[in-house]
Amino acid sequence: MSALVDAAAEALREKVSGGGFDGSVKFELNGEGVIRIADGEVHTDDADADCTISADPDVFKELFEGELDPTAAYMTGKIKIDGDMSVAMKLGSLLS
Repeated sequence: MSALVDAAAEALREKVSGGGFDGSVKFELNGEGVIRIADGEVHTDDADADCTISADPDVFKELFEGELDPTAAYMTGKIKIDGDMSVAMKLGSLLS
């Protein structure tokens, strides 16, 4: 696992620790690894999820740091979303 995945997972742990996100989502950081949020916890395994979001690692870094709006990233093709779009929409508020 890469240092980027470890750092991103830790940043997400802080964001989901307050609760408020139900469902499961998997982030596929192209060439770096996978981060999955399920049951209010952050994992770095490649298990199934309701929604999968794929992008280059630098795009995820911008998303996790709040420098890139998730909706804008999707609309401009910087991220690809497969699965339950409503889960991705809930996630947008968590990342902002």
